[in-house]
Amino acid sequence: MKISFLILNAYGMGGTIRATFDLATTMAERHDVEVISVFQHTDRPFLPLGSKVRLRSLVDLREGARVHWLYRRKAERLSTQPSTLIHPEERAYSSFSAWSDEVLVRELRRLRTDVLITTRAGLNIMAARFARKRVLTIGQEHLHFAAHQPGIFEEIRTWYPKLDAVVTLTEADEHDYRTMLGQAPTRVFTIGNGLPKGPRPRSRQENRIVLAAGRLVPVKGYDRLLRAFAQVTKERPDWKLRIYGEGRVSDKLIKLSVKLRLHNNVTFMGPTGDIEGELAKASIHAVSSRFEGFGMTIIEAFACGVPVVSFDCPRGPREIITPGHDGLLVPPDDVDALAAGLLQMIDDEEGRRRMAENALRTAGNYDISTIVGRWERSFAELQR
Repeated sequence: MKISFLILNAYGMGGTIRATFDLATTMAERHDVEVISVFQHTDRPFLPLGSKVRLRSLVDLREGARVHWLYRRKAERLSTQPSTLIHPEERAYSSFSAWSDEVLVRELRRLRTDVLITTRAGLNIMAARFARKRVLTIGQEHLHFAAHQPGIFEEIRTWYPKLDAVVTLTEADEHDYRTMLGQAPTRVFTIGNGLPKGPRPRSRQENRIVLAAGRLVPVKGYDRLLRAFAQVTKERPDWKLRIYGEGRVSDKLIKLSVKLRLHNNVTFMGPTGDIEGELAKASIHAVSSRFEGFGMTIIEAFACGVPVVSFDCPRGPREIITPGHDGLLVPPDDVDALAAGLLQMIDDEEGRRRMAENALRTAGNYDISTIVGRWERSFAELQR
């Protein structure tokens, strides 16, 4: 079976890219798999991708990149014009252009594959509109149902019924998409992200380090984490917070850290290609998101024996974390509660070590081979 993944930019970093790469790498052990990146801005991907997976891009943004002479003038003209096929409320709208519209439509109309898995709302809609009829189209949702703005949600309501299937990361989202789709023939499956195979470093629960990881964007709520950690340091000044990632609000977060006088306790570490190695150096993982489609770093932390303190935000954390067993959930948007949860886990070393052991067992539920099996069963159901 030939399986094609379509992703915004496979050359960056982020949970969607990591999850897609892990899934594609494992699927490539039994299938013909490719990852198609709409955009390419560097020579090589930041994250590792299995050698059996083909990777290609549609729009090359690298300096000096060449465009086929047949399209050169059109590319120069259309690259400066806004997209008319991607809804302005798509979170990555600014990345698209009239030129990427044309390239995407051309690719979808000629793509010969058995299964096309698209990985965000804008691409899911494009697949529903333009993919060849013989291609099995599956739109994967990495955002939770209510995260979409009204305008693009109307496009979702219009076009998702044209997909063969929608795959959500949580059961709560599956319920909402089933309700929205009503009598449409589109199937809906819940398939979470998976953990790749291989030995992992394990936290010894000795370092006084709290770790947070993800894009430095407003939805991740690092402003709230910094305010919570300012309360933590008043009680436990020997504990440190390390934040991994990059993004558009990094300067604001650094300024806030200085304002809160956290310069001795908080370090912005930048992006890392070895998040599990960094997690193993920590004793607690903090999730301060305003919402999470799934929470990939939660299961990565669990796999390294690191319990999690998280806001009970929509929707992923509550379906992964069992409070008091492998982590703590605190009321969403409550900075004081997040600080109290962190202090509770810091002060209860015995309980933290117990939750770390339980977290390792929870991680076993997300083994990548199990996840791939669920995907393959969904393919079989859709082909009947």
